[in-house]
Amino acid sequence: MSTKPDQHLGLRTASLLVVATMIGTGVFTTTGFLLRDLGSQPAVLLAWLLGGLAAACGSLAYAELVAALPHNGGEYRLLGRIYHPALGFIAGFVSLVVGFAAPIAASAIAFGEYLNLALGSDQIPPLVSGVALVIGTSVLHSIRLATGRRLQDLFTLLKALLILLFILGGVFAIAPERLLGDGEPPVLDALFSPAFAVGLIYVSYAYSGWNAAAYVAGEVRDPGRQLPIALVVGTLTVTLLYLGVNAVFLGAAPPEELAVANERVGHVAAIHVFGESGGRLLSGLIALGLVSTVGALVMTGPRIYEAMGRDYRAMAWLARRVDGGGPLIAIWLQSSLAFLMLITASFETLVSYAGFTLSVFAALTVAGVFVLRMREPDLIRPYRTWGHPFTSLAFIALMGWMVLHTIHERPLVVAIGTATVGLGWLAYRLARRSDLT
Repeated sequence: MSTKPDQHLGLRTASLLVVATMIGTGVFTTTGFLLRDLGSQPAVLLAWLLGGLAAACGSLAYAELVAALPHNGGEYRLLGRIYHPALGFIAGFVSLVVGFAAPIAASAIAFGEYLNLALGSDQIPPLVSGVALVIGTSVLHSIRLATGRRLQDLFTLLKALLILLFILGGVFAIAPERLLGDGEPPVLDALFSPAFAVGLIYVSYAYSGWNAAAYVAGEVRDPGRQLPIALVVGTLTVTLLYLGVNAVFLGAAPPEELAVANERVGHVAAIHVFGESGGRLLSGLIALGLVSTVGALVMTGPRIYEAMGRDYRAMAWLARRVDGGGPLIAIWLQSSLAFLMLITASFETLVSYAGFTLSVFAALTVAGVFVLRMREPDLIRPYRTWGHPFTSLAFIALMGWMVLHTIHERPLVVAIGTATVGLGWLAYRLARRSDLT
């Protein structure tokens, strides 16, 4: 078995990895929840715009950090270097449970739902098809990196093309008066309500993945130049696609139908754009697109645990690779947790849990630009954050606003997230104790 990754990823794969990880369940599922809670189509569109601007600001800051510190591991490496190894370890643990296992489970649930919608029946239980998807992508990325990478790129390009075609086809079905809303509630009231701040948790989940290339930084060729481009271009591309597809959702379908569609909002909107048969076809294409999402999560997440395995003797088993494959044990550990969540948690709970917890660690990482510049001014930085400190401060402020309102409005989600952090701290203490003995 091999333990060290090669720099085999180019700019195209790194950029498409960002796109693949971002375009997942969120864009096809969360607008219904937002419309249910806000009751205003313009406010929902503004939430998507604000989420995209926040992701872009975050990607600018991450680009500086990973260009200067190009190692696999994402927040695990960055927070451990900037603040303290304990915080980095906790971030890695949270990534395992919240950043990847939970989104894999949510994406697998949505895959099963959309597959049944495409088939026009409920013959295949969503749990069965979701588990099959996770097993298939895990096997592929475990044993054949090259094949997995090529298929990943292909599915991602198809998914982006699907969304673009949906936008172009849906433009003619949009009723402008729907996008403007009926004035109830007023847009400003919706924007400054606690529900808007909490709704951004759903949006931040949909945009999660804008930092995906950071997790495989150690496997990207010429990381100082290519990583910033991959992060920023990938994020801006997805932001434009998200705004377009949600404009079609909100302008083509009656709001009362979208508000009760739950995670099937993409299917409901597609029926109003293309008719019943067209809606089934689009649901099938969405299901195929979710294959790319699960594949991207299976590909990127285990690189974090692999990096942890190299640093802690007690976790060395996580760094084992099959020749020509990915970190085998790390991939299957992540997939096992995803199976557990598939069985035990609802889609909406997974989205809230992931969105809240990841927002906290993303804000800490972006704040690291300030800390690292102050503490290590001579560190070679191939790229410096555009618009800093304003873009970085805007990101941190928005994440803080979301988190504070979520603490008040979703205390159970906050409690589960806090418990996850506590388990991460306990795991760190055990790993450190084992290394010291």
